[in-house]
Amino acid sequence: MESWPLKGETIMTDWNEGYVTDLDYTYGYYGELNPVRIKLAFLNVGIKFPTIGTACELGFGQGVSANIHAAASTTTWHGNDFNPAQAGFAQELSRISGSSSKFEAESFEEFCARPDLPEYDFIALHGIWSWVSDHNRNLIVDFIRRKLKVGGVLYISYNTLPGWSAFAPIRNLLTKHSKYYGAEGHGRAANIESAIQSVDVLVASNPKYLQGNTHAINKFEHLKGEDRGYLAHEYFNKDWEPMYFSDMAEWLEPAMLSYACSANYIDHLDVANLTKQQQEHLSGITHPIYKETVRDIMTNQQFRKDYWVKGPRKLTKTERLDLVKNIRVVLTKKASAISLKATGSRGEVSFAEKLYKTVLNEIEISNSPTLGELEIALEKDGITLAQIFEVSIALSGTGALCIAQEPEMTKIAQEATDKLNDHLIEKAVLGSTVNFLASSVIGGGIGVDRFNQLFISAVRKGHNSPEQLAEFVWNLMCLQNQKLTIKNKVLQTPEENLEELTKGAKKFIDEYLQAFQNLNLC
Repeated sequence: MESWPLKGETIMTDWNEGYVTDLDYTYGYYGELNPVRIKLAFLNVGIKFPTIGTACELGFGQGVSANIHAAASTTTWHGNDFNPAQAGFAQELSRISGSSSKFEAESFEEFCARPDLPEYDFIALHGIWSWVSDHNRNLIVDFIRRKLKVGGVLYISYNTLPGWSAFAPIRNLLTKHSKYYGAEGHGRAANIESAIQSVDVLVASNPKYLQGNTHAINKFEHLKGEDRGYLAHEYFNKDWEPMYFSDMAEWLEPAMLSYACSANYIDHLDVANLTKQQQEHLSGITHPIYKETVRDIMTNQQFRKDYWVKGPRKLTKTERLDLVKNIRVVLTKKASAISLKATGSRGEVSFAEKLYKTVLNEIEISNSPTLGELEIALEKDGITLAQIFEVSIALSGTGALCIAQEPEMTKIAQEATDKLNDHLIEKAVLGSTVNFLASSVIGGGIGVDRFNQLFISAVRKGHNSPEQLAEFVWNLMCLQNQKLTIKNKVLQTPEENLEELTKGAKKFIDEYLQAFQNLNLC
């Protein structure tokens, strides 16, 4: 395999390479890995986006994101994860949906050396880069160099400096306690618990390091309430290295990539992240890498989600205008239930109520309109295409709005998403671990918790009223000998459970049902 001189290389011999394997990784879904979502971000910075026919997710975890994207689009997905149990779960979902995806139980070294892989329009890594060795990073960069097409996009997320600087000593204490005092026979979760208790005692002693370091204290307090499986993968791997954006740029240089923009749409809203003085300072910086590095210091960036492109092509004004007008959008909940606020590094900001409500109502009425169609419909209200685009960026950041595929693509994907969703909803009867469903409309996933999945099942079976939905779900719960728990109190009587389920069903109908129908979830 062709490569270049390796940077900081170390060779690992154990099969899991110091990565946690004895506690399950979370069953999360990450919308940034949805290729359809690239369009709006690229148009915001004036860069041409590619058509995504082939895609690859390196280190897919449980494979929820990759399977949803494979089922909900015509894109052919490949990917790897070294953990056989996780790869097996991903392969099961792929078989159920009938997608053409291929997910392998292989290490980076094995997968990246495969001679049978195609070139890709899109390569994605979420929650991988900061938790693997330099050896694996070199393999990944070489793979991207060889396999990402010209014009192709890389999505990569990673822990960032300076945001992690304050908490890094606490993380070091947690892992060292687990290493020095952890007993193999006790199990990973018990050792994590012991490490947290030890550091908790230290924090209570008011060490000088933490005096005035409220960020580290607050983060540790939040950490104590997190799922132990998540903590194992986030904090207790052998390899863990946050890095500056400029360092990431140096790593990706051999792959011939250029920084495009943030995949986190809230980052595109300067008002939510930067003061006017900071905006003015950044506007005077011309070097893109240095500019982003400075911006991270301004925002104390802790976790970056970025798009990079191999050979970016700037759009002309005419090209950009035509592409913007053809962007199709859809809401993820009822317009009146959508919050007109967002949280950036500066805290919470409020959107212009009249503008946003007018645009939201028109999107709801039109059901998956293009921005060009919205421009025509809202001309009477004095709302411009630029304002509609701004609203789309902001609401994409909050998750209230998604980019929609063309209707013909939706029709092709519908059979696979129906199969996958049927399976996930069936699992929800027992207590779902996957709180997402696949939408053929957006080519990706939508957050839908267990009870809303069961309400969708009730609607599919012809139930309409809140009372009918509640009774349907309660009957399923009774078969499993389950009861609701509200504020740590188990509801004992059928009447109490039905009352709470009816409240949830009413909220589902009022806020989500119409949007879920528009997304082809029910």
